[in-house]
Amino acid sequence: MSQGTRVGVALAGCGVNDGAEIHEAVLTLLALDRAGVEIIPMAPNIPQMHVIDHQAGAPVDGAERNVLVESARIARGPVLDMAGVGADDLDALIFPGGFGAAKNLCTLAVDGPDMTINGDVDRLVKAMSLAKKPLGFICIAPALAAKSLGELSPRITIGNDEGTAGALEALGAVHVECAVDDIVVDDANRIVTTPAYMLGPNIGLVSKGIDKLVAAILAML
Repeated sequence: MSQGTRVGVALAGCGVNDGAEIHEAVLTLLALDRAGVEIIPMAPNIPQMHVIDHQAGAPVDGAERNVLVESARIARGPVLDMAGVGADDLDALIFPGGFGAAKNLCTLAVDGPDMTINGDVDRLVKAMSLAKKPLGFICIAPALAAKSLGELSPRITIGNDEGTAGALEALGAVHVECAVDDIVVDDANRIVTTPAYMLGPNIGLVSKGIDKLVAAILAML
């Protein structure tokens, strides 16, 4: 890893039920900051699928929020519109999880293996892969790798949920069971994944997996 290393963190809003999982996002940012790299936070400039009241655990009728605007809450300031980011701007890219990854960045939460993926997410993941630059996917975010890079048969994990694993394998991925505090490394495709809150049960265990993921991504540079 050289000085000036730039690692993108792709956010999907703010909040586990309708955006990026905040613990996973912050733990990723913390691990990258401790490593001394330049963090490039980004998000697509699109509406959220819906808004969830996280206290009640239910959708809020008529409420609307923007993924880019909400992601800035986590980044503590402006984030880049993913539409303007290319593989040349980054040395690596990491996607935290949360339902936003499955609702806003793709439609896995609604459509399962028939999911579609946001155009800018798909473009950037494919471009990073083509450039042989490392990609990290946390929690449910490996679904993005399965959809975008399925023809490469990426080795990924979401933990051990058979239904979700089956949906990702239907897209071409090879699922590997994994503990919350561990990672799966696909050296051939330069992809690292960890289950995080797909397994939980607490931030301490989740942090161990994310720390390993970040370390593995940086070791590829």
